Amino acid sequence: MGRIQDKKILMVIAPKKFRDEELNHPREIFIREGALVEIASTSLGEAGGMFGAKAKIDLLMKEVNYDNYDAVVVVGGMGSPEYLWGDTTLQNIISNAHKSGKVVAAICLSGVVLARAGILSGIEATVYRTSESLSEYSKWGAKYTANNVVKSGRIITADGPASARNFGNTIVDVLAEV
Repeated sequence: MGRIQDKKILMVIAPKKFRDEELNHPREIFIREGALVEIASTSLGEAGGMFGAKAKIDLLMKEVNYDNYDAVVVVGGMGSPEYLWGDTTLQNIISNAHKSGKVVAAICLSGVVLARAGILSGIEATVYRTSESLSEYSKWGAKYTANNVVKSGRIITADGPASARNFGNTIVDVLAEV
């Protein structure tokens, strides 16, 4: 029996150019630990990763009810700035999930989604370092730190694909305590 049996996790990905291992490694960990995982995006069908991974989209962002999940995890990759950063529906999901005490997490460039949702102001967090992502963190009041994975209460951020397994395990650790 897994450590997070009966927990539901929503993973959010860009419909194109999500980072393969940032979806696959945490998802494998979540499933192994007993969680039910669903995937949302901005369009239905099959999403394509930067390196050829494919993922079936279970629901559209506008169909998401954050109350149905114990955690919302936003996957990074080159598609994140194009498809996820400016998605106000996703920002509302993140903001409301956080206010409701859910675990909220983002890896790589998708940390900016959390910043734009207003939940990183005054909070230590990490992100995949680009001039644009660091500028967004500064603009939204996030306290950038160069650590691989940062846990600030029920907010978890990670810097990129090399940290994907550690990111997934950290989310499991936090969910196991909830």
